[in-house]
Formats: sequence, C-alpha cells, structure tokens
Amino acid sequence: MRLLTRLGLPFLLAASVATAWSLHSPARAAAQVNQIEMFQDDLQLLANPGATLQQLRELGVGVVRVSVHWGSIAPTRRTAGFNATNPASYPARSWSVYDEIVNDARQDGIAVDFSVGGAAPPWALAPGEPPAPPGFGAWKPSAAAFKQFLQALGTRYSGTYDPSTDKSTPGAPNDLPRVSFWEVWNEPNFGEDLAPQAINGSSVEAAPSMYRNLLDAGWEALQSTGHGRDTIVIGNLDARGQSAKPSRGAPQGLPGIFAATKPMQFIRWLYCVSSSYKELRGAAAAAVGCPTTPAASRRFRAAHPALFQASGFATHPYPVNLPPSRASSTDPDYTEFSELPRLASALDRIQRMYGSGKRFPIYNNEYGYITNPPNASLTPLNPHGQFVSPTTAAYYINWAEYISWRNPRIASTAQYLLVDPNPRKAAGAPEFGGFASGLIFYSGARKPAYDAYRLPLFLPVTTARRGQSLEVWGCVRPADFARLDTAGIPQQVHIQFQRGSSGPYTTLRTVTATNVRGYIDLRVTFPASGSVRLAWSYPTTQQLPTSSPTMPVAGETVYSRTQTVTVK
Repeated sequence: MRLLTRLGLPFLLAASVATAWSLHSPARAAAQVNQIEMFQDDLQLLANPGATLQQLRELGVGVVRVSVHWGSIAPTRRTAGFNATNPASYPARSWSVYDEIVNDARQDGIAVDFSVGGAAPPWALAPGEPPAPPGFGAWKPSAAAFKQFLQALGTRYSGTYDPSTDKSTPGAPNDLPRVSFWEVWNEPNFGEDLAPQAINGSSVEAAPSMYRNLLDAGWEALQSTGHGRDTIVIGNLDARGQSAKPSRGAPQGLPGIFAATKPMQFIRWLYCVSSSYKELRGAAAAAVGCPTTPAASRRFRAAHPALFQASGFATHPYPVNLPPSRASSTDPDYTEFSELPRLASALDRIQRMYGSGKRFPIYNNEYGYITNPPNASLTPLNPHGQFVSPTTAAYYINWAEYISWRNPRIASTAQYLLVDPNPRKAAGAPEFGGFASGLIFYSGARKPAYDAYRLPLFLPVTTARRGQSLEVWGCVRPADFARLDTAGIPQQVHIQFQRGSSGPYTTLRTVTATNVRGYIDLRVTFPASGSVRLAWSYPTTQQLPTSSPTMPVAGETVYSRTQTVTVK
C-alpha cells in the first residue's frame, strides 16, 4: 500500500452496514476454519529477513506477503545482451534479499506470497508521463515486458533453479525453494501504481484495460514456468477511490491520472460490464478495450483466463478508524471490510454473465488499524484526528478476524505491519510514519495488538443472565508451529476468568486447539461479572530465539487481550 491512496478522501461519519455477517447467531458449520494468516511488513523483512521471519513464526503467521518491485530487480537500462526472461540476466545483487527470504521462510515453515508489480523499470514505460508530480514508475507499463520479467521470476522460484549455476537443475543442493503463491500487480486502481487511471477529463477509464493486459501477461508467464496450479490472486484493490468532473482543484477530474478509481467501478470496467451489469457495447466498449459485439463477448472469457480461473480476488478493505462492522461512507462502489459480501456477490454476478460458475474466494491481504499514539496529530490520512487507541485496535483486529472466520468465502485474515514506521519521517517518504498500524511501536514496545494478534479472543455477546452461556471464540495462532516443534503434541489453551475487577485469574476450561489453524469456538457459562482471557504456553522443548525483548522464550505463558463480561 502507498499512503497517498487515502489523501483527500472524505472520512464521513459512518452508518452501520447491513450484511450477512450478523454477529449474534453463531454459524459454526459455515465457518472458514482454514483461513490463512497473511502478514506484510516489507521494510522489516527486506532489512532483516531472518529475524523478522522468526518473529512472525512465533506469532503464528502462515503466509508472508512480499512486494516484488519489478524496477528494483531489473537493470535501469536494457542493454543489447539482456534477456528479460532469464534470471541470470538480472544483477545478482537484485535477487539476493528475495533468495534469503524464500530460504529463511522455508526453514521457518512460512509460505511466501510474491506480490509482483511496479514500479516498472524506465525502459518498460511508455513516453508521455506528465512532468509533475514526480513519476512513480507506473506510466503505461509494457505488458509484454512484464510477462518477460514474471517468466524470469517464475523460473528462479520454480523449485528447480540453482543460482550457483544459473540453471534449472532439479534436485541440486543449491536449488532455491519454490514459491507457489502469487499476486499480479498491487492496487491497479490507484494511480501511483498504474497510471493514468482515467483520461479525457476522467470520462474514459484507462487503468482497467491496462490491468487486463497485465493480468493476461502475468497469467501466461506463470503458466509457462510451471506455476499453473499455484495460488494466483488478482485484484488486490484499494478499497476506496474518487470520481469527479474537472474542476479548478482537479483540472483532469477524478480519478484523473494519479488518484484512485473506486474499486467496484474498476471491476466492472475490468470485466467490460456497465453499472447495470450489462455487457458494454459500441463506443463505450471500444474506449476501454472491451468487446463491441456479442460474438466478441463470447470470446472474452477464453481470451482472458486470469479473470475467470484465478485462485481468488483480493482487496485491501481498511475501514480506517472504524470497527469492522461499519464503513466510512455509504458509497456502493467501495469495498471496505463490512462490504466484502457485496464484492463477492458482484463478482459472482459477473461470472454468471459470461457462463462461468466461478465463485472467487475473497482475500483480505492487507489490513490493520493506525493508532493514537503515536499518530496524535491531524494528518491528511485522518483529517478529523480520530485514530483509534492501541487498545481499541487490538479489539478491532480480533473482531475482524472473527467475522471473516464466520464467512466461508473469506480466504484470509491479514495484518499490515509488524513495527510502526519512524514517526519523524515526513509524508511521502517510504517509511511514512503516519501509517502506524504495526503490532510494535517504533520505540520497540509492544502494542496491545501484539498479544491480540498472537492469541485472538472475541465474544460477540458479552452480557448474559445467570446460568446462560456465552460464545467464546479464539485462536492459538502459533499452535501449528508448536505441534511441529513437539512431534505433534496437542496444544491446549486455557480460558481464564477474573471475578470482578481485581484478583487472580482462574481457569474455567481447558481446550485442545485441534484445528490446523488453532481456532476454538465454544460456549462458556461465567459465574459472575468479570474479565476473560486466553492463556497458552510455548512448549518447553521449542527452540526460540531470545535476542529480542519482543520475542518469547521456551515455556513462557502468554495471554490474549482481556474482555469484560456482565452477568445479570
């Protein structure tokens, strides 16, 4: 995510959004018990892959999302002898950190998701980029050149590539691990990632057709390098956007060149359908690279297989400073967290239009809450100064995970950032300090969200009559790794209770986290009003690094956040 995405967006007082995710009637049979845990912190990971991955393992992270910027690997100039499909043609130093990440992740048992996209190298961009603001490496990138880069990437991380010989040598001791999880381009509906978003005073959308071409190229590249059966996720959209006619403040209108297209609008143009979900025709279709006749529409599905055969569709559904049950506006073209059911329904409807029965799993692959502190002042990200407290952020991330666990269409839960960026960095810097959504403050101190992420806890209802049970949902996120480290010993979590507002915690129930992801869901009767928490201990035989104050030690007991309950 780039931070200018959120600049200038109206953060309206939100109303509740009615969805299929009612929180007051358990739906265990439909739960997504195998949803994956995705995590992203490129700054920490690229700076120190080994230590960062170890910490993510102890937090129980299943998949690490890694941005692979085309222009950071490709040479600045394309020389006569450069073969863009051959990994050996790229500077070896450009690959080194990614090689280290995939090697360390394999040792830690963490899957790697390569999010492949811009900035593109200068030679892969079209001429004519406006001189201001400064270029982002996003101006009309060549789909053909992107295909060649992804072929090189797919070859290098095919599981049979030996970097010591720069050849595919299956079974060689130096073969790099295989990467089997891919995303094609990040936030293509945002102008700093793909530009221009729109032309002719924002009357004609340009980015959806460019992204369609990039998807076609990426799909072919992955198929040709042996990744056809891998997880390939498309979309990866910014959850909000703008639309406006040209004005003095926006002479090109909005989204214009570098702003964001509303995601549902982007999806409709991507799939060549109108706002009423009918196939585009005539000049409107031709302007955005879509079929202009019924015969051409019948060929659309075969011509663009990624749009119909991808493993899933992703968005970045930040609700900014709001609980996951609410949205920042009533705009029907947004895809914030509470609006994911609408996104799924729209995608299903589009698939049916083309005779496809595909029901995309919905990936939430970037999510988190900016906290105050450290972000106390008014900023362009939050003009009303209403960032949530660290304690509220911990509550919200558990709530969001419970909601997605309840819905079988949601394939993943996500956390964006491990450590807050430097708060002194100015806006526009790569480490822009305003996006303080980490689990750890920049100072190194843990936020409440650290414990909440490791041992999620959520009670959808917290008030009961005496003798009435309440649903207690939670997760021992590191349980799967702990089982691996202890030869399959089941991991037990204790549901602990404190009567009133003080005194010791006692264990009410001990539950075995048998699910592969460590989830638990049960009903508990509380003896009185008080506080509930989860407690779990790292195995005494587990080998844990102790070089950091934020890392656990073998045998250490850790706790979830606490939740108060009221018994009447």
